[in-house]
Amino acid sequence: MRPPRTRHASVTMVRGDLAGLPRHALPDGFAIRPYAPGDELAWVRIQSAADAYNVIAASLFRAQFGDDGLELGRRLFMLEDPAGKAIGTAAAWFGGARRGPEAGRVHWVAIHPAHQGRGLAKPLMSRVCLALRDLGHESAFLTTSTARIPAIALYLSFGFVPEITGPQDAAAWAALQRSAPGLGLRLDGGTS
Repeated sequence: MRPPRTRHASVTMVRGDLAGLPRHALPDGFAIRPYAPGDELAWVRIQSAADAYNVIAASLFRAQFGDDGLELGRRLFMLEDPAGKAIGTAAAWFGGARRGPEAGRVHWVAIHPAHQGRGLAKPLMSRVCLALRDLGHESAFLTTSTARIPAIALYLSFGFVPEITGPQDAAAWAALQRSAPGLGLRLDGGTS
């Protein structure tokens, strides 16, 4: 069952460099593998189950990632359970024209709700951040929602900090800081 929709703001988090990335091992039996043709269906299934805030449709995969199999194989990862079923996904994607080629994007991170809380998010995030570095990116960013507090806690643990480019960003992060003091969120570029 999906949680009720709540008011949330879209926010960006940045990591200025990709040195000293945390490394986390997967629990026994789980694996992370690169995208293979046909994974689009698993991606939609996982995202649909894990995302209570967006409408996930088959067309979204192509809109977000295109159809270049080589790049998908280098940049999109599938987390598998011990039976080999895809249960999570994340991408080490391009930063886009605004950020330039040096910035990579952590994109569409999700683990099926039936498998959340098992120590899988940190290894998946480790794999994606290391892939960004190995693909030649020098920094990273991601977008998320202030309603995704566990995700923000994960990103903070990987050295991502709030990007504040104007009053709207400042207000969104300040509201989150007040509503979730346990995050240890600092708005001066760090965590407490």
